[in-house]
Amino acid sequence: MKIPSLFGKGKTVFSFEIFPPKKDGSIDTVYKTLDALTDLHPDFISVTYGAGGTAAGCSTGEIAAIIKEKYHTESIAHLTCVNSTFAEIDEKIRDFEERGIENVLALRGDINPDIPPKHDFAHASDLITYMKSRSSLSFSGACYPEGHQDSANMIEDILNLKKKVDAGAQHLISQLFFDNSHFYEFRDRARIAGINVPIEAGIMPCTNARQIQRMVSMCGASLPVKFTKMIQRYENNDEAMRDAGIAYAVDQIIDLAANGVDGIHLYTMNNPYVARKISESVEKVLKL
Repeated sequence: MKIPSLFGKGKTVFSFEIFPPKKDGSIDTVYKTLDALTDLHPDFISVTYGAGGTAAGCSTGEIAAIIKEKYHTESIAHLTCVNSTFAEIDEKIRDFEERGIENVLALRGDINPDIPPKHDFAHASDLITYMKSRSSLSFSGACYPEGHQDSANMIEDILNLKKKVDAGAQHLISQLFFDNSHFYEFRDRARIAGINVPIEAGIMPCTNARQIQRMVSMCGASLPVKFTKMIQRYENNDEAMRDAGIAYAVDQIIDLAANGVDGIHLYTMNNPYVARKISESVEKVLKL
């Protein structure tokens, strides 16, 4: 099933993101996560791209195929391109198609200053253009409510996003954010620019203060006063921080649903407990 076909059916699409285990990990950790997530009946599950290497049998494509075949849930495989050649992407296309994967989240990927990038692909739009000419895969793209860190301003960021959609991205998933007003302003700008594909809001539950600080430093998301006070109050109490973070995410999702968001993409961090608590809290809200 192509991801864009899930939208426009009278409910808010609800999806999860998981990541493969590292090189020293085990596929059993993936099964444990999926066993606990799929009975929540997400519309699809995305699998991040293990650019730094993954455990044997745990590549993005392998896990995306397991989600479809074993758990009967649609999947989307992340794929980065900045460190890939045309030949390497051709091999990925073959791998995805042989595994029955229909959906790809096309990403540029992080630029590592210690590893010279290859020059076949500079942007996610280049990757989509190339893969679209060689396959029947469905493409999604990332978007940034507060602007990509490499963009000079929001106008440039929206114009780059329009290029990505014009190249063939039929669905967008946003970077994490903690102030819904940023998402609404971004959505309005996107629609004015003629970007009319479904836009899912990416929600990251804050259950660990150090984890969130690390993620924010990487993506540049701003922290509203309410959120900062929550971290300061509970950062030294793990259980309280977890519960407060869940409540904050639920509050975000309810507000987004009330304002007509196309979908919610929950960054689970492979934490089934948190995903379940949030899912159970918003289930009826998202299906109204």
